[in-house]
Amino acid sequence: MTAQSATYTIKLPQFEGPFDLLLFFIERDELDIHDIPIAQITDEFLDYIRQMERMNIDLASEFILVAATLCRIKARMLIPRKPLDEQGNEIDPREELVRRLLEYKRYKSVLDELRQLEERRALRCRRGNATDELRQLANQALAEAEWESLTLFKLLKAYERVLGLLEQRKQQRVHRIVNYPYTIVDQQQYILSQLKPGKKVSFERLFLRLDNRIHAIVTFLALLDLLNTQRVHLIQGEGINNFWLTKTQAQAPKA
Repeated sequence: MTAQSATYTIKLPQFEGPFDLLLFFIERDELDIHDIPIAQITDEFLDYIRQMERMNIDLASEFILVAATLCRIKARMLIPRKPLDEQGNEIDPREELVRRLLEYKRYKSVLDELRQLEERRALRCRRGNATDELRQLANQALAEAEWESLTLFKLLKAYERVLGLLEQRKQQRVHRIVNYPYTIVDQQQYILSQLKPGKKVSFERLFLRLDNRIHAIVTFLALLDLLNTQRVHLIQGEGINNFWLTKTQAQAPKA
């Protein structure tokens, strides 16, 4: 009859740190965290480390440090005479460990609540206009705060700033493009319509009927072209700058 070796699998829970492991032992065995049986906890903690070493799992240095601390506390618990504090009371070697375990437990409970909030938050759909709404609320809050701190002096300063901006606007050069409906051909027809063969028309009378400066300039250019082509004749009258205009009579073609 051959002996058949039994096989088994060791399943170890994963702990985030040595204090997480200690809390697991305390909660599993329903121990009083303020009166920890240090010998029992130390043995269970060292047994966990040995199993991890047999499985060739690297342990963090903090696990080794806590194991050494537990061994030191266990040794101090065996001393007949324990150290005394200033009031003459015995100092419990477990006091520092209990304090750190309670502090870690509080942080762990807070982390669990935050993790639950994060999971619930991940299930929600984000609102696309949340950023715009927050910006509007911020602007509204700033406007209300400004109204609460409004004084006559601030109002006058704002009025002075507006006047300064208006003055700067007046000093700025403004370029405008205007499309005038005047052409040299049209003004040549206008000049010829005002002149009759054998009759004179004063220079001033011809230009005083115009609309504006640009109209006069275009008309003057048209007059120069008519004088150059000899369709209009310029006559100098008496006095200074006294000119008359007349239409040149058409010459009969030679036989």
